[in-house]
Amino acid sequence: MTQPAPFAADPLQSRGRLHPERISTFRSPFQRDRDRIIHSSAFRRLKHKTQVFIEHEGDYYRTRLTHSIEVAQVARTLSAALGLNTDLAEAIALAHDLGHTPFGHTGEDAMAALMEPYGGFDHNAQALRIVTMLEKHYADFDGLNLTWETLEGIAKHNGPLVGADGVPLKGPLPAALVEYNAQQDLWLHTYASAEAQVAAIADDVAYNHHDLHDGLRSGLFTEEDLMELPITGPAFAEVDQIYPGLDKMRRRHEALRRVFGVMVEDVIAVARTRLQAAEPENADAVRFLGTRIIRFSDRLFRELKVIRQFLFTRMYRAERVVAMRAEVTEVVRDLFALFMNDPALLPEEWRGDARHTGDEAALARVVADYVAGMTDRFALQEHARLLGTDPARFTRYIVSG
Repeated sequence: MTQPAPFAADPLQSRGRLHPERISTFRSPFQRDRDRIIHSSAFRRLKHKTQVFIEHEGDYYRTRLTHSIEVAQVARTLSAALGLNTDLAEAIALAHDLGHTPFGHTGEDAMAALMEPYGGFDHNAQALRIVTMLEKHYADFDGLNLTWETLEGIAKHNGPLVGADGVPLKGPLPAALVEYNAQQDLWLHTYASAEAQVAAIADDVAYNHHDLHDGLRSGLFTEEDLMELPITGPAFAEVDQIYPGLDKMRRRHEALRRVFGVMVEDVIAVARTRLQAAEPENADAVRFLGTRIIRFSDRLFRELKVIRQFLFTRMYRAERVVAMRAEVTEVVRDLFALFMNDPALLPEEWRGDARHTGDEAALARVVADYVAGMTDRFALQEHARLLGTDPARFTRYIVSG
């Protein structure tokens, strides 16, 4: 087992939880965080939330749940190779998509536009809101009462959110993030821990890999198309050389697992070089380096940009995907407007919060919490039930069960 690096997060030196708890006899604080995330309601709902395709289009496409598990696997591999804390990296990876709306990024775009007058919406900030407030299972506190390090990683695994002067780097901060940070300072002006950076790059590795898989399965492009691209082209060529005449599915899998390996090995090599050069003395030293320490090499990053552009054109903006995006955007807009106009239509457990909000912005936040928490299937079913629309309109998306 790799000796922990001096810059690895030490669970015994954690900044603790907002609500102090006794240390577990058998599990470290970061292990408890991971377990609470796995047992949360929001994590279970990821089973029926999509990545690119509507969840009901086929059993083989990735959902937010399968994606999160894949990200966690990559994060554990990377963090173990680098001597980091695997439990913290895994916890952040498992939680990173908890705040996503139904219908993937399409739903988030719709919700962000709807919430712009009311403090904004961002899935990372919403994930923080879920684990600090919306999960209500424990007697002593709302949320999951995760450690500071896990919350920091959820909030800013992609980098600092404000400058040293406190001014937001990319527009106004979402209200959900501002609200929590006022209770517990998450150091929004620094980079996150090395473990959080690992979770972020693991997300990139996982979606680059599985979007290629899902795009091929959907028929939006072919293996021959991928032969023309960097990384994927050499991978298929290598498989053809070693296994001439291999059947289609095995050939695809063998090639894409090589693509996966190229990304993982690149990240490890680059991180080792950068960490050796920087020589951070502890976990906080990583936060204050002023740059992302866990990243792809410049060459691989350029090649991945070519692949992402290909996927954008052939997959994310494919005609049937665009048509689907338009329809599900309408679903999110309709549900939001419906509950804003008549909060009495909210379920009983949400009505109390809606009645006591006192202003339109607070009501909008309650409605956003409820709609964002819906699964694809439930959102489509509620749209048909509450608005009297013909359920057959969405038959190509809805399956029984």
